[in-house]
Amino acid sequence: MFDSMPTNSTNESSSLSTILAIAVGNTRTRVGVLVGKECVKAQSILTDEPGEIASLAWALFDEFEFPSDEPVILISAVSQSAADAIEEAIKSKFGWSAHRLGRDLDIPIRHTLTESGEKTVGQDRLLCALGAFDVVRQACVVVDMGTAITVDFVDGEGVFHGGAILPGISTMLDSLHQSTAGLPKLSPRNLDAKSCEPGKQTDDAMILGVAAAARGAIRYLAERYAQFYEGYPQIIATGGDMGLLEDDELIEAFVPDLQLQGIRVACAKIIKEDTDDDLGDGLDQD
Repeated sequence: MFDSMPTNSTNESSSLSTILAIAVGNTRTRVGVLVGKECVKAQSILTDEPGEIASLAWALFDEFEFPSDEPVILISAVSQSAADAIEEAIKSKFGWSAHRLGRDLDIPIRHTLTESGEKTVGQDRLLCALGAFDVVRQACVVVDMGTAITVDFVDGEGVFHGGAILPGISTMLDSLHQSTAGLPKLSPRNLDAKSCEPGKQTDDAMILGVAAAARGAIRYLAERYAQFYEGYPQIIATGGDMGLLEDDELIEAFVPDLQLQGIRVACAKIIKEDTDDDLGDGLDQD
């Protein structure tokens, strides 16, 4: 499966010990360097700037030591057209090839989705689930705070059961501004953790409202999943707006770049499966 990826003189897996991972989001794209089990550096750029994303990939390649002259690049995407533009920019600028999850490589996670759900589920949700289970090794609720907020459930065996999708904090604020005559355009900000007062002015009321919507949804869904699972799962938060939940005692872990970590886990699983297949073929021949 990895025949077209660069290798070194040691073995295939060592050539993949350092990876450029690109997670293409609706609004922003995260580019990171994965070394072993760590994401050593990551940076975000607007998704609609593929040339800048390609330049960032080059800068990270130049900054870190890679085992070959061409990095292994793995791309996940919620927008395939955006990923096409980024892949083309990387190819035209530097001559590098990229491998796409969902196109070139399957995402190796068990799930209970319907046939329709399997076809339409976002790669970001599956990869965050992979990364989260790799971190906690137990049942967990994965909260990804981005343009949309996803609240998904992974059981104690690492099986993805789906979840819920709701508007992100910025999306809710933008909708209030665009759909009304008098509500201002706001950027997300944290609530005063020490105050329980109602919002005394319009902007405070909007911030309080969208925060309540997000936090209330997470609590409701966590309780729902706990009843389904008959046990209370650990709750993990990730995504660009995860800091807005930092004072919420319900969240047990904050993991930056969980999707990039999921790419690493996916890659490791694929390599292991390929290796096991090769060993199995060898045993069959014997």
